Amino acid sequence: MSDETHMRAEISQIPQITTHFLSESAQAVAEAAQALRGRNPGLVVTVARGSSDHAATYLKYAIELISGTPVASVGPSIASIYRRQLRLDGAACFGISQSGQSPDIVEMMRSARQGGALTVAVTNYGDSPMASACHHALPLEAGVERSVAATKTFVISVVAGLALLAEWQEDDGLRDAVRALPEQFALALNCDWSPLSDRLADASALYVLGRGPGFAISSEAALKFKETCGIHAESYSAAEVLHGPAAIVRAHFPVLALGVEDAALPQIVATAERLASQGADVFLTGDGAAAPVTALESVQGVHPLTAPLVQAVSFYMFVEALARRRGLNPDEPPHLRKVTETV
Repeated sequence: MSDETHMRAEISQIPQITTHFLSESAQAVAEAAQALRGRNPGLVVTVARGSSDHAATYLKYAIELISGTPVASVGPSIASIYRRQLRLDGAACFGISQSGQSPDIVEMMRSARQGGALTVAVTNYGDSPMASACHHALPLEAGVERSVAATKTFVISVVAGLALLAEWQEDDGLRDAVRALPEQFALALNCDWSPLSDRLADASALYVLGRGPGFAISSEAALKFKETCGIHAESYSAAEVLHGPAAIVRAHFPVLALGVEDAALPQIVATAERLASQGADVFLTGDGAAAPVTALESVQGVHPLTAPLVQAVSFYMFVEALARRRGLNPDEPPHLRKVTETV
């Protein structure tokens, strides 16, 4: 199979697309941030599905850690199927959708606005139905994504949310971290995860672990393993995995643990070492674990709130190559379409 898949090309575009978004959407971000400061929401709710829902999970942790505002995910079917109006006076609602077209997402955003929420759309298309339904829209302008598996739009969706959070909270540290992302993404494209590729070339299942924003990336990674590689991957919190799922970990069961330099790293290291002691083949993005845990290369010196997103870029390059190694076309997963419209 050719190395020139759409998926690989789109991953490679992430650094320059990030630069483009931060430049071209700065005004839209500033206007939405001003509205959030004026609203001062006591609650944020998110509406999304698939990879976009993993982006929402990332932003949940980021918003809660930076602003102290609780964030909850709302099922789109509350509006589209069950026709229940939620009471969202004083809240903000973020809708995330690559296409901005899925009827259930659009209907939930309309309902959230009618219920009193300040609504913000994060979508690749500023003229999409979801964008039109909201008070504010942050167009990603990432260009057409031809591979069914979302990569660049996932990353830029999180970038958009982090940029908005930084301006809303007027957080200079996060502002600097977001501005540094294009360069860090470029470095992440070249991280070598070949030890994990060698282990998973013939694997049928694995666990992917994370904490905080890293749990969002573990969920996204598990989805991509299923979509592109035909591997039954399950995502768990590095704490939750010890509450039952660890029982099936036996000799040579593969585990990918996503660690970054934040307060959760010691716990992730402890979980990685425990599973390795059960015989698992454990791979860790982070330092500090004892052998036989295998360390994977990651970009150093990254803000702890953006580091998981930088790791996602390294993961995307790895998983695209792994799919081809397994004889699969990552651009065309079986039984899937690029735009999935649900009600």
